[in-house]
Amino acid sequence: MKRSEKAERIVVMLEEFYPETPVPLDHQNDFQLLVAVLMSAQTTDLKVNQVTPALFSKAPTPHDMVKLSVDTILSDIRQVGLAPTKAKNIHRLSELLVERHAGVVPQSFQELENLPGVGHKTASVVMAQAFGVPAFPVDTHIHRLAARWGLSNDTTVERTEKDLKAIFPKKIWNKLHLQIIFFGREYCPARGHDLTQCPICSWTATKKRIAQEKKR
Repeated sequence: MKRSEKAERIVVMLEEFYPETPVPLDHQNDFQLLVAVLMSAQTTDLKVNQVTPALFSKAPTPHDMVKLSVDTILSDIRQVGLAPTKAKNIHRLSELLVERHAGVVPQSFQELENLPGVGHKTASVVMAQAFGVPAFPVDTHIHRLAARWGLSNDTTVERTEKDLKAIFPKKIWNKLHLQIIFFGREYCPARGHDLTQCPICSWTATKKRIAQEKKR
């Protein structure tokens, strides 16, 4: 089956599974979304949602966040991975938002990626979910599923992003990336996954890929 045919069928299936795609990170404004996405690296969204209420109650905006010490921020987010580094980045990016952008989250990839702790994936999530700009944020989960489904065979998330953008219509990128994440969590885990029983892997994965996964 051609990649384009797989892609069309996958879109139909995911739309049936997940017609609604709520943003998985709890937030009340663009700044809080940015901070939450930054914190989600190497941490589950569930854990982020557990720790952000305490932090955001103290500092719902960049102007409020700069008034907190790094140690205070750290005390609220200590349960997430890489918390010390993230606490420093949250404080510094808040300073830069106030200094450079009047406390407003910028609506450009370059300006977002110039903020500490904000890489391309984080910027893509914010651009897509806060501002509705077409983007296809690729994390390790989407990278894994794209390989299993035969939509990309590259070893880097950057290349996988290019492959997925090339095969799926731009107008559905923002919703589709969330649908793939939801599907991965519910049906397509990283470990202990029988590809032959998966609603999508069962017909998209090659015999070689199925054999590789069984050896893990």
